Parts: sequence; C-alpha cells; structure tokens
Amino acid sequence: MRRMRGLALWGAVLTAVAVTEADLSYHGFAVLHGGRVDVRLTPRNHGPGDVSDATVRLRWSVPLAAGAQRLPAGCARTGRQEVVCGTGALPADGPGEAIALRVRLRGRPAEMTMDVDTLWGGGAVDRNRANDRQRVLLLDTGDAYFF
Repeated sequence: MRRMRGLALWGAVLTAVAVTEADLSYHGFAVLHGGRVDVRLTPRNHGPGDVSDATVRLRWSVPLAAGAQRLPAGCARTGRQEVVCGTGALPADGPGEAIALRVRLRGRPAEMTMDVDTLWGGGAVDRNRANDRQRVLLLDTGDAYFF
C-alpha cells in the first residue's frame, strides 16, 4: 500500500511538469564554389511556445578542410563534416537571428549534399520534425541553392 501511494504521488509530479511545445524550421540558402560553402539560414519557431535557445546542425557529405575554420560566435565544429550553431531565443510564431557562415572543404568537389536539422530544441517538444530536417544538393556553380 505504501508503495502504491509513492507511485501515485510520482505520477502527479510528472503530470504537473509543464512541457513547452514548439515547431522549429530553418530556411535559407547555400553556395558551393571553389572548395568552400557559404551558408545563410534563419531559424523559425512556428510555436505555440517560446524556445530560449536551440542548436542547428549542418552536416556536409564531404569532409571539412583540416585545421581551424573561422566560424561565427555561437558555432563550433563538432566533427570531420559537421558544425553546430546556437540559434538564440526563438519566440513563438517568429524568426530568430540569421546565421551566416563559410566553411572550407577538403578538396574541390563538383557536387555534395548538406543536411540541416535540429540537434537540440531547447527542451521543447517538436511534434513536426519533418520541417526541421532538410537535405540540399549543392553543385559547384556558384549559384545559391535555397532550402
């Protein structure tokens, strides 16, 4: 009987915890030219709740050049082919601050893919993960490919 009371109390505590719901997405463009990729994206929260911060991951099908990359504040290289960037606060039904970066690649690929997705959603539940995951084909033309 004592055990049952403890479980009931724990269930009430779990029910009382509020979980923020948000719907994150990313839109922008990328340009592949001469062994480098320029990316500009704007995170957006379609709501219904605010997000204090989130992390977007950019992953390329080609390894990044060895050595240090000059990345904007809030961004860090986390692997051979990956960079993560903090979005900052994302108000419900509003855009965040634009993120712009340039990375150097190993070699000069004629084409590659870039994946964009949410690595961390600030603790919010995102029931629509389809719009925060994108794959973009980039050709070494110097043209902007929008996503």
